[in-house]
Amino acid sequence: MKARRWAPLLALLWMAAAAAAEIDPAASHFGFLVTTRWGQELQGHFAEARGEVGTLVDGRRQVRLRLATGSVEILGHPTYTRFARGRGFFNAERYPAIEFVSEPYSLQLLRDGGPLPGLLAIRGVQRREVFRIEPSACALPARECDVVASGSVRRGDFGLGRWGFALADEVRFSLRVRVRDDGA
Repeated sequence: MKARRWAPLLALLWMAAAAAAEIDPAASHFGFLVTTRWGQELQGHFAEARGEVGTLVDGRRQVRLRLATGSVEILGHPTYTRFARGRGFFNAERYPAIEFVSEPYSLQLLRDGGPLPGLLAIRGVQRREVFRIEPSACALPARECDVVASGSVRRGDFGLGRWGFALADEVRFSLRVRVRDDGA
């Protein structure tokens, strides 16, 4: 797989990071939307998330994000929440996290918006995916205002094909990210 060739490079760049800012899970939101075959939109979110934004030696940034699948909630639907955590969907017991490691990017991306490619891992399947960063609403994105990102993936690409009779294949992610203000 092409995505696996990126892993060693991304790991080396991550280890070369000169500094890192921790993502603030209390001030951030990690949500998704799945549509049923009957047109019902199911909104979900991950109550537990952690990650950091590293500053590489060349000044570019790289984000590493980990979303706890055992914390996923389908808003207003406790039964669907159990299904989402269960073996037929995220299988939280066997695959406790969704992980994303971005390719290095410049701060200009946060100001102007644009594509942010990286490796996304769900249920042990790694694929190169692209999230779209919205233009910033402030001078210090992630500190003074949210970094807003979105992206869509196909469930079938990540082994989430069960419930295909009831759910559309597309999952749309929406993220609002802040980092802890450590004074840096």
